[in-house]
Amino acid sequence: MERMYDIVLLGATGFTGALTAEYLSRAVPAGCRWALAGRDRAKLEALGLDVPLLHADVTDPASLEALAGQARVVATTVGPYLRYGEPLVKACAGAGTHYVDLTGEPEFVDRMFVRYDGLARETGARIVHACGFDSIPYDLGVLYTVESLPAGVPLKVSGFLRGSGRPSGGTLHSAVTALSRARQMAEAAGRRRSVETRPKDRRVSALPGGVRYVGGWALPMPTIDHQIVGRSARALDRYGPDFTYRQHFAVRRLPSALAVAAGAGALAAVAQVPAGREWLLRRIAAGDGPSAERRARSWFRLTLLGEGGGERVVTEVSGGDPGYSETAKMLAESALCLAFDDVPDVAGQLTTAVAMGGPLIDRLRSAGIGFATRQG
Repeated sequence: MERMYDIVLLGATGFTGALTAEYLSRAVPAGCRWALAGRDRAKLEALGLDVPLLHADVTDPASLEALAGQARVVATTVGPYLRYGEPLVKACAGAGTHYVDLTGEPEFVDRMFVRYDGLARETGARIVHACGFDSIPYDLGVLYTVESLPAGVPLKVSGFLRGSGRPSGGTLHSAVTALSRARQMAEAAGRRRSVETRPKDRRVSALPGGVRYVGGWALPMPTIDHQIVGRSARALDRYGPDFTYRQHFAVRRLPSALAVAAGAGALAAVAQVPAGREWLLRRIAAGDGPSAERRARSWFRLTLLGEGGGERVVTEVSGGDPGYSETAKMLAESALCLAFDDVPDVAGQLTTAVAMGGPLIDRLRSAGIGFATRQG
């Protein structure tokens, strides 16, 4: 596409957005035409980056249409996406502009599929949600695991996440919103299923795992990530005729497991009450985040156990601070990948595995995120 800019980042004045802008300033190749966009020029100028600054306001659809018309790829950190995201998805789908975001909100993703997948296919736009810690380690980690197993046979992968670091303010706001909208989320998922084409000759099952003891305690992880993995598996024949994925959060000791379960239950209960939601949302502002020193101490490790055709492999996807630093890196590298790499010729609402796959894994490995597989 011949556009004025290769990449435009919307939301750079927020905490994760600023980290993404800083990362892009170091990572863009020579000759890359990129810009920052937002509604407050003074805040954009305060970032101190020598790039064009564009006006765009998520409450002004016309400004987003103008933005999409100037860019090959738009990356956005402006959430919660259920509240602020749709106008930009609509603008990018209509303009044939590739789009990446950080959402972990299933309802938003499902609504955008129903409304704009067909339009994006017509214009050639790649609409790729969940390009941060939700859901790149899981989606690309499973793809990396599957490619190490025999083809054409039933495959089973189980994921176990360990790590440290607090969730971002945006993640907390998105989680609270999702927990308070269980009925609407189920309705959106049902509408998606009614229009989505699924393979008739292959079986895919991707769910949160059950409680297990595997040298430590594995708890169900009911985030959006298993849904993303399932969509990749349904779209790509390489996942075999019968694919199963289960995802867990891993803790070593029973008291920690009980604390995690109790905390998740309490969060879900409080989120049902308006006053409780407001209290939760005040705990971490959407644009806040930890210090550089605290981020430097944070880490994640996702272990994926894959088996099929008589073979077993173990994959580890690992990195630093998951909620902020690595998320900013993943979003930036996703935008760069769509802008400059030889990616699959596909369009519509896509997962990272389907839209970018191997080229994005290569980028992330070069950027310091570990992908390593060994025989099990």
